Amino acid sequence: MAPFSYWEQQTFLKGIDAAIIGSGIVGLNAAIHLKKVRPDLRITIFERGFLPTGASTRNAGFACFGSLSELIDDLKTHPAEEVFGLVERRWKGLLELRKLLGDDAMQYQALGGYEIFREDESEVFEECQQKMGEFNYQLKSLTGEAATYSIQENTLKKFGFGKISHMILNKSEGQINTGTMMNALLDVAKLMGIEIYNGFILKKIEDTGSSAILHLEGNASVEVKKVLLATNGFTKNILPQMDVEPARNQVLITEPIPGLPLKGCFHYDRGFFYFRNVDGPDGQRILLGGGRHLALGEEQTDHFGHTEKIQVALLKLLNETILPGRNPRIEYWWSGIMGIGSTKKPIVEMVSPNVGVAVRMGGMGVALGNLVGKEAAEMLKNNF
Repeated sequence: MAPFSYWEQQTFLKGIDAAIIGSGIVGLNAAIHLKKVRPDLRITIFERGFLPTGASTRNAGFACFGSLSELIDDLKTHPAEEVFGLVERRWKGLLELRKLLGDDAMQYQALGGYEIFREDESEVFEECQQKMGEFNYQLKSLTGEAATYSIQENTLKKFGFGKISHMILNKSEGQINTGTMMNALLDVAKLMGIEIYNGFILKKIEDTGSSAILHLEGNASVEVKKVLLATNGFTKNILPQMDVEPARNQVLITEPIPGLPLKGCFHYDRGFFYFRNVDGPDGQRILLGGGRHLALGEEQTDHFGHTEKIQVALLKLLNETILPGRNPRIEYWWSGIMGIGSTKKPIVEMVSPNVGVAVRMGGMGVALGNLVGKEAAEMLKNNF
């Protein structure tokens, strides 16, 4: 029996010029930019989940481009031009995203990004302090700030953290509402005539030389001219040779907390933990996530779920450091899947004549998604 009816074949699945696999930040931006430069193309996005599956609607909503200790760590293993080049792409990607959607649509708030240091992290803080001038010099032409990073000892006191001795502010960072941002991207795509279909389980891509065949679950297939894989942490299921591994991150959100003193995004322990305030109609909450480094083997998975060791660490951080003595109630937990690799540089390339990829956001999809999507769109355009 044929998996699709004649009507389905003729109406929905025939004559697709460009198929984008994945309706996350990268996939949507790639489709939008491609439609702008080639309005004649029929562009269809295929998504496996009911909502964008992965990290795009499951992240913390940080509009960030790198805490100081994280960037210093990157410089120890990567050339300076690569590290600062990636920072520039993240910054420009955020600006492009804000320009495309508008700050109101994504509820962007320029509240800053803070990095906090424990009492036993004096060496890490001192290294950041020593290299702060160099980073500020490098970033001045990018952010327009004479001092993107600054020490905030006085501000630290008002937050009431437990056992935190130092804090550094990145004044050029902010936060967004991930849900409204993704909803706005979906609206833009639909208004441009881009089709989006959900529940599409891709098993394999076959490049015939003249087209690409998408082989689906249930022995179904769809033929398209070009395909872009924008599946990030799920990429290895389709292209096992790619240097991109799944990495799960776990997140919690509290019930509303009266008198919450926090405003802004916070990085902790070289960025492995992160938290922020979330404004809602019922009050302010704390969103807290991370801790993947505590169980790297278990978290190298594309299955959603939780790890007890990480949950315990997150609760300890919340109750002993972020809000000591408050013991806020947790409303619920979730997890997201990001894509990482041997470097933090995204992969945007054609892997065969009719198949391209735009993957490996390294946990910076909000910052990189627009720019990487645009690069992918240009790549596809040049291959038509």
